Amino acid sequence: MFTSVNSRAASAYKRVSADTGVSAADPHQLVGMLFDGLIQSLNAARGAMERGEVEAKGQAISKAVRILEEGLKAGLNLAQGGDLARNLNGLYGFAVQRLTLANLRNDRAAVAEVVALIEPLADSWKQIRGTAAATPATGPGA
Repeated sequence: MFTSVNSRAASAYKRVSADTGVSAADPHQLVGMLFDGLIQSLNAARGAMERGEVEAKGQAISKAVRILEEGLKAGLNLAQGGDLARNLNGLYGFAVQRLTLANLRNDRAAVAEVVALIEPLADSWKQIRGTAAATPATGPGA
């Protein structure tokens, strides 16, 4: 589903002012970091809108769009990822459209809509790690 997620996500996350530790993170952690950065940017945009801080709103939405486009969307392997990758690609594209309109129209509801779409994905992504760690190995060599 993901192509070169380690290198693409790492460079995308570095470009959007990510925290340190990216170089030591595995692909799963990198995607989790992208989701965390995205949600943080969306919350910053909502706060800036509430305070009437136009420049801060624009910066936060721009950062969120870059995470979506250059990190999450760019890391998808549409050729091998099947329906899941195609559906995520469409969802991320829709989120970018909503955020673009939110920025132009100062539309808090559009940002909240994107948060409502992304948070369940981020939560599910985090649970994948826990589920995989809790499942006993059952193959050759187990």
